[in-house]
Amino acid sequence: MKKKIFLFLLIISFSFKTENNYKLAVLKYNGGGDWYSNPTSLKNLVIFCNEKLDLNINPIYDIVDVGSSEIFNYPFIYMTGHGNVYFNEFEAKNLREYLLAGGFLHIDDNYGMDKYIRLEMKKVFPDLDFIELPINHDIYNIIYSFKNGLPKIHEHDNKPSQGLGLIKNGKLVCYYSYESDLGDGWEDGSIHNNSYEKRLEALKMGANIISYAFTK
Repeated sequence: MKKKIFLFLLIISFSFKTENNYKLAVLKYNGGGDWYSNPTSLKNLVIFCNEKLDLNINPIYDIVDVGSSEIFNYPFIYMTGHGNVYFNEFEAKNLREYLLAGGFLHIDDNYGMDKYIRLEMKKVFPDLDFIELPINHDIYNIIYSFKNGLPKIHEHDNKPSQGLGLIKNGKLVCYYSYESDLGDGWEDGSIHNNSYEKRLEALKMGANIISYAFTK
């Protein structure tokens, strides 16, 4: 495990220096939820970050099982879906160790996963609850300014968007975008017919999340 953590931190150290020398990943989980939804989202976000923030992330993302040791190869994991999520004891432990080692998880509710993900993340960190991050938090201001916090990208239940977090040892290890559907805004424009302005807003927020994950 220590070797994996060392390699993980080494990736972070050189991430801004070598072209496309690291990847991000989508989290594959059990329970029947569609972890594979919004397949163009992460790719488009990476392309945006590379162009606007001068990063060198490989736009071809990987897929990693929540219980796999390969999870330690990725500085940033993206999780989405509409339905059920289930972590067994080993998977919850593996994800906890990944986050404690310096990894970052972004959970993006694509509508319908909220009641499941809250229970499963309790397995990961039984002592933590999701808290709503204040609008002056760095994640809303690190690159682009979001004076009202997490933007609303796609309407479902006429509820306000919420940016929630799990904070362990003073560090934000997991960011949960709820009632926002950022991934819809990252997808190819023809899929959801979002306006250019709305897609740009979503991409800028995604760039903030990645920037925060890599620098804090």
